[in-house]
Amino acid sequence: MKAIAYHIKPQEKEWLILANHKKHDITIISNSLTLDTLAFAQGKEALIVFNEDALDAELVKGLQALGIKYIAAASFGIDHIDLSAVAHAGLKLANVPFENGGEMKTMYQVVKNLDNWAQGKCVGDACCCQNSCRIKPIDQR
Repeated sequence: MKAIAYHIKPQEKEWLILANHKKHDITIISNSLTLDTLAFAQGKEALIVFNEDALDAELVKGLQALGIKYIAAASFGIDHIDLSAVAHAGLKLANVPFENGGEMKTMYQVVKNLDNWAQGKCVGDACCCQNSCRIKPIDQR
């Protein structure tokens, strides 16, 4: 899956690269996600967003227009994301469904969310979608 991560710090970059193991084609940008930097998402399927960047309706609409289908929040909290705009755009949204797992575990969860989406699977407990999902849930047994 082609993804883009904005506003990533050097240590987060290292953890994401280690967690990814070259599975996904991830473009890493140190700049914040803004209307001025939105064009870097062209041709990507997924956005990795950190809780420092607000994802408002205008950015969501721009991401959708560029082809983004998935948003992977590299955080437990998603209050920085306009959930209504994400739902209206029909995008899938996942977070890290635990608060205190450490940075590496967080990045492994982000990559796991990308893995599941790439395989057409639900992200399970990480799902934050506001719409009903057409993807069958992962067998939890």
